[in-house]
Amino acid sequence: MTSFEYKKGKLTPVQTVTTLPSGYTGRMWCADIHVSPDGKFLYGSNRAQESLVIYSIAPKTGELTYVGNQDVLGKTPRNFMIDPTGKWVLVANQDTDNVVIFSRDTKTGKLTPTGKEIKVSMPVCLKVLE
Repeated sequence: MTSFEYKKGKLTPVQTVTTLPSGYTGRMWCADIHVSPDGKFLYGSNRAQESLVIYSIAPKTGELTYVGNQDVLGKTPRNFMIDPTGKWVLVANQDTDNVVIFSRDTKTGKLTPTGKEIKVSMPVCLKVLE
């Protein structure tokens, strides 16, 4: 992922970071990216490696610091969403026909499997309807 600064109609690259854990040598195939509702963490999905990467965001500079990767407990995480409260992350795993539910620690950004999932055929998009 690359972050950019926008000034006077121009984009300037600021930082480039990997979405993959150290030592991973397989295919890179990202799908989705979200910032937590509090603006403190960035999450990105890795379809081929089957994880979500987690970065903290520096408040003043926007610099990303690696927190970790979370296994999505399924195959091909096509899409994911953070609920509006920031307490839950749902991951749509297209090739295992499930949506896996994680709790999110709002202080560390880390995810914990809840042991709950929703079985649905080939999920590709998650949205909150209000």
